[in-house]
Amino acid sequence: MAIDRRHVLATGAAALASAGFRTGRAADRLPVLGLILPPAKREVPEEGVAMYGSQLRFVVTGLGIERMTPDSFDAALARIPEAAKTLKAMGAEAIELTGTSLTFYKGEAFNRQLRDTVTKATGLRATTMSNGVIEGLKALGARRIAVATAYNDEVNARLRAFLAEHDIEPLVVTGMGIEAMTDIDKVTQDDLAAFGEKVFRSAPSADTLFVSCGGFRTLELVPVLERRTGVPVVSSMPHGLWAGARLVGLSGNAPGYGKLLSGAVTPG
Repeated sequence: MAIDRRHVLATGAAALASAGFRTGRAADRLPVLGLILPPAKREVPEEGVAMYGSQLRFVVTGLGIERMTPDSFDAALARIPEAAKTLKAMGAEAIELTGTSLTFYKGEAFNRQLRDTVTKATGLRATTMSNGVIEGLKALGARRIAVATAYNDEVNARLRAFLAEHDIEPLVVTGMGIEAMTDIDKVTQDDLAAFGEKVFRSAPSADTLFVSCGGFRTLELVPVLERRTGVPVVSSMPHGLWAGARLVGLSGNAPGYGKLLSGAVTPG
């Protein structure tokens, strides 16, 4: 069955309205979250607007990364401080470095170093997309998980090691083998739903499903996959944005988009 994104968005919007979130609030009164995005294309993620459009303003800049490979990430690292300064000049009150693989590929110590780099350059609080997914997995009590990714085998191996550092056991890590950023948009919602479910079925004892790649549009798929698998789902962009929203003082709740985002679980 094809996934009707418009229907799911309408359902989420209705849930937000019923939860009492106000719309039409003046933009200059909203908290401002800066996002450093891996690709050169610099647009506010649609998922962020769907989740927090009436509560949070985003400013964005890009690093110009073209491929999801360690050598491409290495080449972009020197551009992070200037990108952070750009976001501060645009009014950011806190900054998130997005790109799950960009922030986990050298392990947790390096992930912390990336946060420190942003804070040192700007004086602002910082988080990363990898922080968001780890915080989400921990909040859900995830211990033994199935992982569906966009990545090649080398990046998948680095993700395995990163998860192990956080005492999370990946029972299976299966990737689509995508390296070029431009190929991410070729993956449809139905492709992702089928792939995520297939990966979970290969490790049916998993207590959580994690879909890893910030470039995938997954917000509407979180509740779909939770229904199909019967377990909570964490995904890069939605749960990365959840962490960023909490950094600027919001609850992070986005009703209609899965167990954690709907506020059914209270993060520690």
